[in-house]
Amino acid sequence: MQLSWAVSTDPGLRRSSNEDSYCTREDLGLFVVADGMGGHVAGEVASRIAVDTIQKFIHETAGADKNRTWPFPFEPTLSFESNRLKAAFRLANHQIANAIADAADLRGMATTASALLASPDRARASVAHVGDSRVYVLREGALEQITSDHSWVEEQVRAGAMTPSAARQHPWRNVVTRALAGGDDPEVDVLELTPTRAERFLLCSDGLFTVVPHDTIAGIMAASGVPLQTICDRLVAAANEAGGPDNITTLVLDFDAR
Repeated sequence: MQLSWAVSTDPGLRRSSNEDSYCTREDLGLFVVADGMGGHVAGEVASRIAVDTIQKFIHETAGADKNRTWPFPFEPTLSFESNRLKAAFRLANHQIANAIADAADLRGMATTASALLASPDRARASVAHVGDSRVYVLREGALEQITSDHSWVEEQVRAGAMTPSAARQHPWRNVVTRALAGGDDPEVDVLELTPTRAERFLLCSDGLFTVVPHDTIAGIMAASGVPLQTICDRLVAAANEAGGPDNITTLVLDFDAR
């Protein structure tokens, strides 16, 4: 199988800068969306460090094997690709720590990150995730969120104390409970998939789903005969039409059989 992709990013209507970063490395099978936090400049620095570090590590370990020296122990329950991706996230956290140590004005910066790494033959994929950027998959017209937000409002939703619609409006909807922030090694959620032909994935920052309802996202994603770039642009437009309170990044990825 081959990969087709498109991406769109926008600062939104209420932010003067865009603290989101992304990576589209079809040659590596790597796709990443990161949403920086920490205020003007610092959030952008954090997200860019994370994306660049993840990308560099995946590039440097392409074609490597388990006999090389790795910066973190391998987890035997995970595939080789998943171990690479998880190690890349943890290394990104270390690089953020180094940047904070070198510049006092970067203290408090952090970033979310969600990534998909396809195996060289594209028969398998690993998803890694920290924070509240999301990964969705469209299967047979139905859109499913496959990552769980590490956020205060999502914890309330899972506990039954808040509805999803209330969570989208809550003033604490941007409070994350896990991020790449330069502290202790983060707990990285990892999911392993066997993508099927014509499966469509969406990686996005919270500037999309906090204001655009799930059904609207699903309808845009399921449009047939529409270029992927148009789908990304429509998702961004929907977020801005809903007020555009935050930065918005949408990355759409198809597994197909060309």
